Amino acid sequence: MSGIFTTTRRGALGLALGAAAAVSLAGPAAAEVSFKGKTIEWIIPFSAGGGSDTWARFNAPLLGKYLPGNPTVVVVNEPGGGSTKGSNLFAARAKPDGLTILGTSGSTQFPYLLGDPRVRYEYADWKIVMASPTGGVVYTSPSTGVTKPEEIGKLVGQKLIYASQGATSLDLVPLLGFKQMGLDVQHVFGFKGRGDGRLAFERGETNIDYQTSSAYIKNVQPLVDAGTAVPLFSWGVLDEDGNLMRDPTFPDLPDFGEAYKTMTGNAPSGPEYDAYFAFFTAGFPAQKMVFLPKDTAQEIVDAYQAAIIAMKEDPDYHANKEAVLGTYEQVTGKAADALFKKGTVITPELRKQVVDMLAADYGVKLGEE
Repeated sequence: MSGIFTTTRRGALGLALGAAAAVSLAGPAAAEVSFKGKTIEWIIPFSAGGGSDTWARFNAPLLGKYLPGNPTVVVVNEPGGGSTKGSNLFAARAKPDGLTILGTSGSTQFPYLLGDPRVRYEYADWKIVMASPTGGVVYTSPSTGVTKPEEIGKLVGQKLIYASQGATSLDLVPLLGFKQMGLDVQHVFGFKGRGDGRLAFERGETNIDYQTSSAYIKNVQPLVDAGTAVPLFSWGVLDEDGNLMRDPTFPDLPDFGEAYKTMTGNAPSGPEYDAYFAFFTAGFPAQKMVFLPKDTAQEIVDAYQAAIIAMKEDPDYHANKEAVLGTYEQVTGKAADALFKKGTVITPELRKQVVDMLAADYGVKLGEE
């Protein structure tokens, strides 16, 4: 019988990390992979109750239901260091036996991409089994004179104010995107969440903001309906080949590339756009990912991927997924691998460009946030 439990004690990793391997790594046939009677620990490097924790709790019992042997899945919260602590522990201690998996988010990818000294993990060493995309919408105040997305060019030259959680948080995406568009935006750091940013917008303290898709639908669409907010564009989504396209949740809104072209007459390109695109991919299309340790046998990876495909057909999954995931489909196999590569790879030149910009423009030193 599969189940889901939670633990936050310091020694929690030892349960699965010290367990005997459930499967011989000498090359067993796929049919021999079984986790019967075993406990699988899903490490979430964030506190309980947050977005990543909620995501894991939704998927964990379904994953346990369809993995061979119907193991129990335990969500283990290991917060700290902007999610680097739990990820470092996974990298250092997890065995390639299929009994420990890691869930990461854009907040885990960003320190890695930036070369944060707190990072002791290497994404390239891990084997991805699932990616869970999301999206977001940028909107502005009608006080700017903008009444529809096509008028985004009116924002050029205006003083815009944005409530930010920090320059190396997920808010790095709008920071880079707005700079790419040539908008004059003052980023006010120190907000604890995007919900706090929205409230600042509602109070008139800021005049440009973005919310992830579910929060936008729930909390911002009523503002749009009331005439106190004007949607500008969605960040967009990626197709299976990694090309930017409109977010199907917001098919009537232009994506970032279309909005940029409306403003400039050209498609976005060049090193600054490449830097933006790398962090956008890590923050949204590849925001949440599930990994197995390096050296995990392919048979175990295949078992996880098959379980994910099966759980997506489960009636409980379909009945409850939209409330947790929105309209976005969790992916495995080729699609997950494409998002993984695009969301965790950046050239040294682009990394240096962003790190230097953060230090020069915002006084941000990596590892200090």
